[in-house]
Amino acid sequence: MNPSAFSWELFAQAPIVGIVRHLPAETLYWLLPIYRRAGLTTVEITMNTAGAAEMIRAVRQQHPDGLNVGAGTVCTLAELSDALAAGAQFIVTPVLRRTIVRACVERGIPVFLGAFTPTEIYRAWSLGASMVKVYPGAALGPGYIRDLKAPLSQIKLLPTGGIGLHNLADFRRAGAEGVGVGSQLFDQPLIGRRDETALQTHFTRFVQAYP
Repeated sequence: MNPSAFSWELFAQAPIVGIVRHLPAETLYWLLPIYRRAGLTTVEITMNTAGAAEMIRAVRQQHPDGLNVGAGTVCTLAELSDALAAGAQFIVTPVLRRTIVRACVERGIPVFLGAFTPTEIYRAWSLGASMVKVYPGAALGPGYIRDLKAPLSQIKLLPTGGIGLHNLADFRRAGAEGVGVGSQLFDQPLIGRRDETALQTHFTRFVQAYP
């Protein structure tokens, strides 16, 4: 396997994209070994986080294998260029951007385009999205994913927004191929206490809830 490439095999082991937004770099570097020990395999660092490109570059160097590292909240070609130069292995957008998906498809980089309505979701998939990020995912709940999958079963869906331990399994049963989880995964009180044991238990619960 190309060590610089996104690993779908790794993703399938724990199809949860941990979304890192506005975490200090030193906190992220401390967290990721715990994250990996719990069995989580994919992390997205949003480009509106201070120093995001430098963080992506450092995480890729610290974890050259066993962890998919991507860039999120990519809205412009300039942000895409910065993310790819830093070594991002996949790209996530909050909205449907034709220019971004085309650039990723040309480079063979997996891209998870943000969309919400059936028309947007089908268009994103038709343009070449590897998965479609359904955002905000919890606004209409798992039933919306189930309804989408009935006519659009070929499209891989990644609901994001408002997802946590209380509804993770419901989204899985509804047919989601993965989920994106931010603040409910990166629990601020536990992080603030630097409680490694509690954090690993917390991360493990997510892995177990989405088999």
